[in-house]
Amino acid sequence: MKRKLQDNLRRVHDRIANACARAGRDPREITLVAVTKYVGVDVIRQLLDTGHTQIGESRVQELVRRAAMIREHQSRRSDANTAEPPMPVWHMIGHLQRNKVKQVLPWVETIHSLDSLRLAEEVSSQAEKIERTIDVLIQVNAADEAQKYGVAVGAVPHLAEQIVSLPNLRVCGLMAMAPLTEETATIAWTFGRLREIFEDMAGERFLGPEFRHLSMGMSQDFEIAIEQGATMVRVGTALFEGLPTAEQAP
Repeated sequence: MKRKLQDNLRRVHDRIANACARAGRDPREITLVAVTKYVGVDVIRQLLDTGHTQIGESRVQELVRRAAMIREHQSRRSDANTAEPPMPVWHMIGHLQRNKVKQVLPWVETIHSLDSLRLAEEVSSQAEKIERTIDVLIQVNAADEAQKYGVAVGAVPHLAEQIVSLPNLRVCGLMAMAPLTEETATIAWTFGRLREIFEDMAGERFLGPEFRHLSMGMSQDFEIAIEQGATMVRVGTALFEGLPTAEQAP
């Protein structure tokens, strides 16, 4: 399993490097968030052992359960060995309900799916209680799809201006998903639109230097996203192809 995972990870990094070469970018600008939704905890542990620590989950219950299991396992390893085992950096990449914020906040470093002022206020309030500052990205409905979560394009700057004043939040950028289509031009247009919004906002005085991330691109389109300016890509299927799923894992 470990060899297969290493091969997959190398292939994904090669694809990132090739996309960066086409766009004249440095691959070190790109953060690969490994989306572990469909794999078991043993696979996540193997991934950590390769040195990759950026992990994304889309469901609060699974993120909390897996994070607790990984922490317990790594703590036992730390007790048994002198070397410090790698610990994950958790990203919440799925839709987040306000009643789940308290549950997830002790574990995550970055929330990619902030999509309302009420949600931002709840995140800020709960983060203050546990004396943490959380990195957040504003999810944008860049393709104007009725069935998609995210802030309407025209409302993004106003929402950002409202939430930067909230304590215990760092507004670090924007996130979007492309439409489910094989039309490359449509995907590129969606990501390019998000980049334009980001670039327009980056000059605003109310945003600080931490506003520097574009989270866009998944297994089927992350190369297009990189060519359009992504700094974070969320990859699952391409990274874990051929490995045990969560249902198959013991």
